Amino acid sequence: MTSPTTLLILGASGDLTSRLLLPAIAQLLKRQPDRALVLRGAGSDDWSDERWQEAVRTAFATVDGTDQLPRIAGTTYVKADVTDRDSLARLIAGTEGSLVIYFALPPAVAEAACEKLVDIPLPAGTILALEKPFGHDEQSAAALNALVTRIVPENQVFRVDHFLGRSTILNVMGVRFANRLVEPVWSADHVQSVLVRYDESLALENRARYYDKAGALVDMIQSHLLQVLAILAMEQPADLDEIDLRDAMAAALRATRILGDDPVASTRRARYTAGTSGDRAVPSYADEEGVDPARNTETLAEITCEVDTARWAGVPFTLRSGKALGERCAEIVVTFRPVRHIPGGLTGVPTDGGVLRFSLGPDRIELELNVNGGDDPFALRRDVLSTELGKGTLLAYTEVLSEILDGDVALSVRGDAAEQCWRIIQPALDAWRSDAVSMQEYPAGSTGPQDWATTRR
Repeated sequence: MTSPTTLLILGASGDLTSRLLLPAIAQLLKRQPDRALVLRGAGSDDWSDERWQEAVRTAFATVDGTDQLPRIAGTTYVKADVTDRDSLARLIAGTEGSLVIYFALPPAVAEAACEKLVDIPLPAGTILALEKPFGHDEQSAAALNALVTRIVPENQVFRVDHFLGRSTILNVMGVRFANRLVEPVWSADHVQSVLVRYDESLALENRARYYDKAGALVDMIQSHLLQVLAILAMEQPADLDEIDLRDAMAAALRATRILGDDPVASTRRARYTAGTSGDRAVPSYADEEGVDPARNTETLAEITCEVDTARWAGVPFTLRSGKALGERCAEIVVTFRPVRHIPGGLTGVPTDGGVLRFSLGPDRIELELNVNGGDDPFALRRDVLSTELGKGTLLAYTEVLSEILDGDVALSVRGDAAEQCWRIIQPALDAWRSDAVSMQEYPAGSTGPQDWATTRR
């Protein structure tokens, strides 16, 4: 057995813990039979140990993990004000083995807890795991980074972005770097455009308290989709360790800006009105419980960026995400430039040189090729080579937690990268707040505003 790691979850009685963290812990224990874990919870709700253990049992059952419960037998819960220094000190005292503190808390509460941690002695090697958002702009992100690195070194800070634990995102690196067919053409010489899309059919789903202050741009593009862009655009690292990989990703983000430095021309926003999603009526976003219409929060956002490097100069990277759309569509689409010359006699000249598509959930990779044959042997048509990768055997948080408990921060967001993500989207935020970019509308359950391109790029 390995030496035990204590996982202390602050905010243990909240939705994030029950819905995402606890099922991931169950999967992780099943996957790693030698993992020694001490699980402790703390939160503001007045729970007993028994109530906490029931929550753990229920969450483990969702992933068929109840057989792992004996491995965390005796898990405890403490009602505590995690913004109080003495309360935090008592939670940390007597920790067995190494310690991971997971902040499953609202951002302001997590920051307040960190302020109190500064002068509390921690076990050597303690890992701090922080959920997004990391600040609310570049300046606040820098201040938060300065705060947490007063507690532990940067290589002991795990800024969680569960997208970096998704199997498809990890597969992108394998396809990029391990295939002679792909690696030499991964540049502006051959790539015409890149689209990263995460459209959801779900509407607000009782998240107004957070979402109405964030919107689609901050909730999805500022964090998740810019990290995907970094993986697509980075130079090949020497190793996929926490230094080389994150150096490469941060360099890609530093080179990224809104296309033409023009947020009016290169960004779009919209908000859903009343409609139908499947067989369910969806009210207008402005009428959703907890929403303040005066905030003018968008539920669909799109920005087009450019990566100012020799590899990618001139290639548009479009990032799009929205809610209450007609169908879920989560994908990365790399469209290749048309070939320089097509011999006379071949008909049906294509508009591009093929498409490589990564679909997220169920995971699938497709290569769309221009081929001829069939009834007219000289007529070009599009055919698809596809491989199904399934849903993935692990939850995204399972991979994330495995890295956290091992003290490996390679799949986390480094402090400077978090600041760069805010820097990239700030012109869009400023333009939207000044109404320089109009707010469009689309019925819930539709493909989006009528004048937005609906074809798959």
